[in-house]
Amino acid sequence: MALTVKDLMERMPGALIPEKAEGVDAVIQFHLGEEGGDWICTIKDSTCTAEPGVYEEPNLSLTAEAADYIDMITGKLNPMTAIATKKVVLKGDLNLAMKYMNLFAL
Repeated sequence: MALTVKDLMERMPGALIPEKAEGVDAVIQFHLGEEGGDWICTIKDSTCTAEPGVYEEPNLSLTAEAADYIDMITGKLNPMTAIATKKVVLKGDLNLAMKYMNLFAL
């Protein structure tokens, strides 16, 4: 069975590494195309929630097609390549973007 954006988002809270998330207080908005939908990830007090929806003023916004996001999270697509080729577009706190991938045990 193929991995979906919903699968990844539902696993996100359990994949957070609490000690790496200390001091992080952020909302990340994911726009993952028609197939993946819109998701809000909130990281605060070394915990994480992920739920469908749109947040008006996130700290970071990530826009990609669902397949490209899944490939990036599963290691098939290098995050820097994804950004350089505009398969993934980031807006907002780019320091948070750099930190994001290290917050989770993927």
